[in-house]
Amino acid sequence: MRNGDGHAGLRARGVGVTLGGRPVLHDVDLEANPGEVLALLGPNGAGKSTLLKALAGLLPHEGRIEIDDVDVASLSPRARAKRISYVPQRSLLRSALSVEEVVALGRYVHGGSFGGMSKNDRDAIDHALDTAHADVLRDRIFTQLSVGEQQRVLLARALASDAPILLLDEPTASLDVGEGMAVLRLIRTLAERNHTLIVVLHDLADARSTTDRALLLTDGRVAEQGDTAAVVSSDPIRAVYGVKLIENARIGFEPDTEGTGTE
Repeated sequence: MRNGDGHAGLRARGVGVTLGGRPVLHDVDLEANPGEVLALLGPNGAGKSTLLKALAGLLPHEGRIEIDDVDVASLSPRARAKRISYVPQRSLLRSALSVEEVVALGRYVHGGSFGGMSKNDRDAIDHALDTAHADVLRDRIFTQLSVGEQQRVLLARALASDAPILLLDEPTASLDVGEGMAVLRLIRTLAERNHTLIVVLHDLADARSTTDRALLLTDGRVAEQGDTAAVVSSDPIRAVYGVKLIENARIGFEPDTEGTGTE
């Protein structure tokens, strides 16, 4: 679960979540390790974002979530935030903060504030902006950026926290092709730097091209998990999505009319 350079992995056992009195996630096991990207896949309503929030400590859950064999539930919010950083699909930030100020929020977990940053804080902010290719946006107002630019800034904020585990909820949603490809390249770069990444994705082709392993959910339960190429393959995709997988230069899909009742 931990390698020699201090990066950490995450393990979940028997994780379940109940919302509004209704069980929405059932007995999920997973493991994510430094240097790899784990995709959370499944149809709308399958429980992907719910699982990600539970892993981030944002939702109460059953079961056990561990970082390097330490139960996350035993950690204080600050200690947990030093280990796990969650990147939402959309920011709720409405204040007219500059990009640099938004990224600086990632240092609060270390006790820094924008008005009293240490050299370590400023170095971490500069490194995060550079890594996320957001340095050119430093002085821009966050709320005036495009969706793709905002996503890069949110990733930079997560990186500024120095958390080894990054949880990303649909980081390419609503992005144009170029912006989406840039975010996917950044995800691979972070894995190569030995971060542990768990990413919710809708596009199965992106999952095949970018992630190492995948967990496929349906109705809040694990349908399949393993190497991404094995998970995003004919039988699991037909069983969960009701479509045939077509393998060409880029994978595609068509309605499955053989044995599923789909017309």
